[in-house]
Amino acid sequence: MAKEEKAAEEAPKKSKKKLLIIVAAVVVLLGGGAGGYFAFFSGPSTPKPPTPGKVVALEAITLNLADGHFLKLKLSLQATADAAEEPDGSKALDIAISEFSNRPVAELSSNAARDKAKAELRKKINEAYEGHVMDVYFTEFVMQ
Repeated sequence: MAKEEKAAEEAPKKSKKKLLIIVAAVVVLLGGGAGGYFAFFSGPSTPKPPTPGKVVALEAITLNLADGHFLKLKLSLQATADAAEEPDGSKALDIAISEFSNRPVAELSSNAARDKAKAELRKKINEAYEGHVMDVYFTEFVMQ
C-alpha cells in the first residue's frame, strides 16, 4: 500500500511538469507564428521620399488656350539627387504644351484648378523622366 501511495503522489508531479512544458511550447509556437504572419503579410513599407537634387529652370513658353486666350508659362524641374545629369527640359515643355494648349481659361483660373493641372503635369513629367524629376514649379503663369 505504501508503494501505491508513493506512485499516486509522483504521478501528479510528472503530469504538472508535462503540462507546463506543453503550455510553454504552445505559447512559443503561437508567438512565432504571429511574428511570422506580421513579418510576411503586413503591407509593404512606405517608400522613402527621394532626396532633392538640382532645380533646372526652363525657358518661358507662350501657349494658345482653347478659347482664344494665351498662357505664358515658365517651369522649373526639381531633379532627384540620384539623377545622373540635369534633365533636358524638352520633354517637360512638350508635355506642358500638350497638357495646357486645349484647356479654356476658365479651367485654369482658380487656384484649385491650377493645382490639379500642376499635379497632372507633375505625374506625366515624372513618368517621362523615369522618376528622376520629383517636382515641377510654375515660376511664371500668366493668362491673357
